[in-house]
Amino acid sequence: MATATLNYEPMVFNPKLGNEAPLTAIQEEVLALKKERNALILAHNYQVDAIQRVADYVGDSLGLAYKAEEADTDCIVFCGVHFMAETAKIVNPNKPVLLPEMEAGCSLSDSCPAEKLAAYKAANPNVYVVAYINCSAGVKALSDVICTSGNAMKIVEKVPADRDILFVPDQNLGQWVSKQTGREMQLWPGSCYAHVLFTQQAIERLKLKFPDALVVAHPECVETVRDNADEVCSTEKMIGFCRDCDAEQIIVVTETGMIHRLQREIPEKTFIAGPTDTCACNDCRFMKMNTIEKLRDCLRDMSPQIEMPEDIRLKAYAPIKRMLEWSK
Repeated sequence: MATATLNYEPMVFNPKLGNEAPLTAIQEEVLALKKERNALILAHNYQVDAIQRVADYVGDSLGLAYKAEEADTDCIVFCGVHFMAETAKIVNPNKPVLLPEMEAGCSLSDSCPAEKLAAYKAANPNVYVVAYINCSAGVKALSDVICTSGNAMKIVEKVPADRDILFVPDQNLGQWVSKQTGREMQLWPGSCYAHVLFTQQAIERLKLKFPDALVVAHPECVETVRDNADEVCSTEKMIGFCRDCDAEQIIVVTETGMIHRLQREIPEKTFIAGPTDTCACNDCRFMKMNTIEKLRDCLRDMSPQIEMPEDIRLKAYAPIKRMLEWSK
């Protein structure tokens, strides 16, 4: 039973009307370096606002993969986590790919080591591996097709009916896709440490304070949160849902960085950060390892850069290319 008592102040983002604050000196320096290096700056929706404001493109994993493949600049700077920058290198190998913080990892990616997946495949030769893009290049190289949260249902529906599917590494996204498509899948026991912290009790407590607010949740959330949300979708699809729905207040159950983009694109609405049992919002510690200062430094120094063996890159490229083709 939900209680009316919140043990924290909700994080409320009121309508963002009027002009944005001027860029800082470091942001201006980043833009000058970007021009000097002829660089493309890609940023995930979960990046800090200071980075999002100087990026050429802000989006989800699918959109970022397309942009990385199409890039015709001299280099790519990927503001996200390590597996995302790896993906950019896989699809565009002839350009330097910079990552502001090389230690920006991912609990999902870590949950599925390539050697464990290889052993599973050896024991189950009929398995068709659908890998969520949140995995290492080594895991991608062992997969049949990649997916993102935005295209996972479309990808799974295209898998041959006579194949057993293993979905790696996110069991929550896999469970949701299986339910939506009616396709049985074996689920790898991985999860996003940030998304599983959202609880239905916390959201119910927040709803008592904002009874007219709609709830939009990411499919990496646990089943009870997904089942009670008004909409479950990828970060990219959250933009359309929030823009088109009648609600003036929306509870956004995903990493807090998403709200920066929502405010820029839908400035007239109020957004409330999805809460956990102990905190009013939920930041991914890995996403937040990238800072505007580190972005400036990596452009200045052209370091650190993503490197990987060419044989792994080629093997990983095939299932990514299949995803990009199937998603069109």
